[in-house]
Amino acid sequence: MPTDETHAAGKPAHDRYDAVIVGGGHNGLVAAAYLARAGQSVLVLERLGNTGGAAVSTRPFDGVDARLSRYSYLVSLLPSKIVRDLGLDFAVRKRTVSSYTPVVRGGRATGLLIGGDGTRASFADLTGDEREYDAWQRFYAMTQRVAERVFPTLTEPLPARDGLRARIDDADAWRTLFEEPIGVAVEERFTDDLVRGVVLTDALIGTFADAHDPSLLQNRCFLYHVIGGGTGDWDVPVGGMGALTDALAGAARAAGAEIRVLHEATRIDTDGTRAEVTVRSPGGERVVAARRVLVNASPQALAALLGEERPAPAEGAQLKVNMLLTRLPKLRDHAVDPHRAFAGTFHIAEGYTQLADAYREAAAGRLPAAPPSEIYCHSLTDPSILGPELAARGYQTLTLFGLHTPARLFAADNAAARAALLEATLAELDSHLEEPIADCLALDGNGEPCIEAKTPLDLEQDLRLPGGHIFHRDLSFPYATEDTGRWGVETAHANVLLCGAGAVRGGGVSGVPGHNAAMAALGR
Repeated sequence: MPTDETHAAGKPAHDRYDAVIVGGGHNGLVAAAYLARAGQSVLVLERLGNTGGAAVSTRPFDGVDARLSRYSYLVSLLPSKIVRDLGLDFAVRKRTVSSYTPVVRGGRATGLLIGGDGTRASFADLTGDEREYDAWQRFYAMTQRVAERVFPTLTEPLPARDGLRARIDDADAWRTLFEEPIGVAVEERFTDDLVRGVVLTDALIGTFADAHDPSLLQNRCFLYHVIGGGTGDWDVPVGGMGALTDALAGAARAAGAEIRVLHEATRIDTDGTRAEVTVRSPGGERVVAARRVLVNASPQALAALLGEERPAPAEGAQLKVNMLLTRLPKLRDHAVDPHRAFAGTFHIAEGYTQLADAYREAAAGRLPAAPPSEIYCHSLTDPSILGPELAARGYQTLTLFGLHTPARLFAADNAAARAALLEATLAELDSHLEEPIADCLALDGNGEPCIEAKTPLDLEQDLRLPGGHIFHRDLSFPYATEDTGRWGVETAHANVLLCGAGAVRGGGVSGVPGHNAAMAALGR
């Protein structure tokens, strides 16, 4: 068996594996499990002290028994095929509400509640008739038909563009999602500003773009947010996101893969047939030989490991805030119970005009005056992440995800910009509450409020996400081009594969790049 020892002469040992996987995030663990189950010798190298990457659960507040999904937090794109293939002990739960979006209309606090039997009535109350509801139903019936056809292809070899279009078999849907800026469809199909904004948010999560961006970056983002599982549902991971990566690590080890934490790959040398990976660990530096290397890191990191020119840097555009509350805050909209309003995605300052204003301000180099964001409460659906005492006392977690905050806005003074953005974001939330959110925050063991905020630059520091980009780079449409290769994971080197979020069909907690890289490595 390979060991961590060096030769007596002090020279690094050369271990040999069928596959070395650089990075122990969830995609790397998926690849490791598949390859090891196929009988290959596999080594996973993780620079941090734990596996999981951005898909982890931690206790971020000192002395508080609450295990939060610290970075990524909902599951939609993980195929049930991967769960079945790897025999994962992992489950998700449906949320009882899809979303709630508060607004003031005619001086009255109201909102749009989507999910359950009250959706039609909520649309009618907000807009005065049922036309927007009918348009909503038609639009999302269309996206579901697309999801049913596209999602199964994510774990198959990349289809050609024409092949995917034929599989969708809906000219209107193809034009709407793949050819015209999503803003065209939003404005043609909906008239209410708030409804338009709720639709558009799926095109902007982790993506800095205008509704009419000619690059269709927003369309690519929208597509991945509505195809998950063939339904577009975003589900709650039972036990938190760390439950998934713990299950994946267990599956990889059970199949025979070796996982070494605090082992950082610093260089990859390859001739296309054999490769050597230089590894730095507390025990010193060594070289590991492999038939192939799978890199669960960004394209920028891959280039650096190979000593090649790095691609243009990506730029993240989100604020991530984790909170622990002693209770849910009261709403100004008395028609909705907070336990329903926060059971789904709670939209803040995400009307269509508000989103456009925030984009223009950020593009001009200013923090948005009314930062758009959305909140999710894990503990309402799955209280298991709270210690028994906290759960019994009615504590709740809140995760806030802010939009239109590109990394460039934090370059001059990250700490000051973070504080200013957090203050403005919470003020927008407070405008829809009867009590400030600060009054509901729990205190940690040091008497400090249980709230933490992370900008794109913080995420770059914590996780080496380039520019804090949660997808590693801009998303791609899920079809082949002349540069993609058969699986969308290939590189210029025959025995080096990209299995991270920057692969084609990457992004989100899906395991898809890990699966596809394993299939490419196995020649399937």
